[in-house]
Amino acid sequence: MRIFFAALLLFTCTAKIFAQQTKPGYEIKVTTDYKNVQLYLGNYFGKRKQLADSAMADARGTAIFKGEKKLAHGIYFIVSPQRVIMFDILIDKNQHFSLASDSTKPDQTKFSGSPDNDVFQNYTAFLAKISPVLSSLQQQLKTAPNKEDSAAISKQLMASAAQLTNYRNDVMNKQPNTMLATLLQVAKIPDRPQIPMRSDGTLDSSYPFYYVKDHYWDNVDFNDSIILYTPFFEPKLEDYFKLYVSPDPDSIINEVNYMLLASRNNAQVHTFLLGKFTDKYINPEFMGQDKVFLFLFENFYARGDTSWLNEKQRKYIFDRAYSLMANQINDQAPPLVLTDTSGSTVSLYDIKAPLTFVAFWDPHCSHCQLQIPRLDSFYKAKWKAEGVKIVAVCVNDYVVDDWKKFITEHNLDGWYHAYETKEKKTEIEQAKQADYRQLYDIIQTPTFFLLDENKRIIAKGLSLDQYDGLIDKKIKTSSQ
Repeated sequence: MRIFFAALLLFTCTAKIFAQQTKPGYEIKVTTDYKNVQLYLGNYFGKRKQLADSAMADARGTAIFKGEKKLAHGIYFIVSPQRVIMFDILIDKNQHFSLASDSTKPDQTKFSGSPDNDVFQNYTAFLAKISPVLSSLQQQLKTAPNKEDSAAISKQLMASAAQLTNYRNDVMNKQPNTMLATLLQVAKIPDRPQIPMRSDGTLDSSYPFYYVKDHYWDNVDFNDSIILYTPFFEPKLEDYFKLYVSPDPDSIINEVNYMLLASRNNAQVHTFLLGKFTDKYINPEFMGQDKVFLFLFENFYARGDTSWLNEKQRKYIFDRAYSLMANQINDQAPPLVLTDTSGSTVSLYDIKAPLTFVAFWDPHCSHCQLQIPRLDSFYKAKWKAEGVKIVAVCVNDYVVDDWKKFITEHNLDGWYHAYETKEKKTEIEQAKQADYRQLYDIIQTPTFFLLDENKRIIAKGLSLDQYDGLIDKKIKTSSQ
């Protein structure tokens, strides 16, 4: 009989837990020392914080956040009426639980009906103790008066840091099925190993770098949207590309392609990554990285991965791609057949030179008014003697008189000066052909390109000083 009742009790408890986990929607009962005021439930999403819900606290300080649909799993937070985050909580499968907290003691929050939050609260309490110790030791290390004190403080700092690491490892190893363990795996950066010795007796100094890179994403599931609902996944992602991925476009493409394919079964993560990579490389920080954006366009957007975009976003992405396709580094420059100041034809591919500098500008552009004379100074000081030719294109046919005046007043001699006539422009538009403004991606002036002797694009989007250094390097290399 005892066995029967024990089994019945186990069944009843299990049934209660199962029923609790399968309740529809969410209901989170929050009791704090704030009474008769509005409280807020927010969540992390990448590096952003966003509002998820709000509820009025009653005279006893109890507010109930409630909704018919489940919340996304991740790290959430309770916000005071002053819009200050009081403490974090975890939202997992069980979204019906309660908690009680004093705003002056957030690390002592008590949960009921949420085992994952019990584990998380213990971790939060540990952090509340260890973090001030680490901060204090780090500050002491900065102001240590001598080497002996510095060494002693460093030893204490390493010991305290080891306590934190050990705590986290214990959670991941001993409680692997908890939500905190999952989150710690997402946040974890591999420790750098010692530099090993090769078989020939030399040290392999690159091993620690590649070890961290190879294990950086261990145990991170790109098909689980929980990674987005944390404050640390996006910074970790940015650090990876900053510290462990070569700025070479092909290296970046390998990485983004892996992540996008790894997340293809989770639309939210996939869209987040595709959007982030698009934002970063559509107008990249470094020359040539727009090749990454074109890869994204050709392999995702052009294949129909656009349902999450509004019409304005879609048009911008497609227009930007079409403007970049014809002017990639190492590609042949698009033809330029224009008209010079005397009405004669100027063709880019008829100009023979070891290097050709193409400048698109407007005499009414204030930046052009500063940069074009500087360009002439570089040309007359060094480039002309090195055989560099300049093709300067006025981008607006309605300022031709001012353009010619600027050329004369600033003695821009020895250049090929050209523009597109109204008639030529109309002809191209009627034929529905791409004009040079699109082919050379001219969205601002001045826009500069450097071409080699075969009119392949060597550089674009650099400053004049950077072009000068690159031309010096090219000339020296060719003369060796």
